Amino acid sequence: MRVGILTISDLGAAGERADTSGDAIVAWAKERGYEVALRGVVPDESDRIAGVLARIAGMLARWADSGDVDVILTTGGTGLTERDVTPEATRGVLERPAPGIAEALRASAAPHFPRAWLSRGVAGTRGKTLIVNLPGSTGGVKDGLAVLQGFLDHAVELVTGTRTAHG
Repeated sequence: MRVGILTISDLGAAGERADTSGDAIVAWAKERGYEVALRGVVPDESDRIAGVLARIAGMLARWADSGDVDVILTTGGTGLTERDVTPEATRGVLERPAPGIAEALRASAAPHFPRAWLSRGVAGTRGKTLIVNLPGSTGGVKDGLAVLQGFLDHAVELVTGTRTAHG
């Protein structure tokens, strides 16, 4: 499986903070034998929300349309603040929403972290690429990846057409 990782973080984009949530996704992917084909960091500059929306949406669309990745995992920008626009940018490029994935991420984390319900992350497909928003915290990412590992391989097989049966 080829994975793209997009981190949405002002400090990460400026090189002022390590991208620990992106690093957690890289480690998880490598443990499973997945290839990290693309990785990027974009700022979530609060004074330029429209520009950030366009930048995130543009990058997601380019990556999905390139055929270079089977799944794109974003981290960051899924909360309730004005600058958290990752779900809006993602919705703008999705062709087919998969709300059950985002619901599973929230439902799994909420019993031990009730603030998980505040995440507005979404998931769905564009072409033959699955796109999933994960939280920005390293802990939230690890929780989300634990949920995804239960069905990600099968979901990607279905989206890419490698497997069409649900059995």
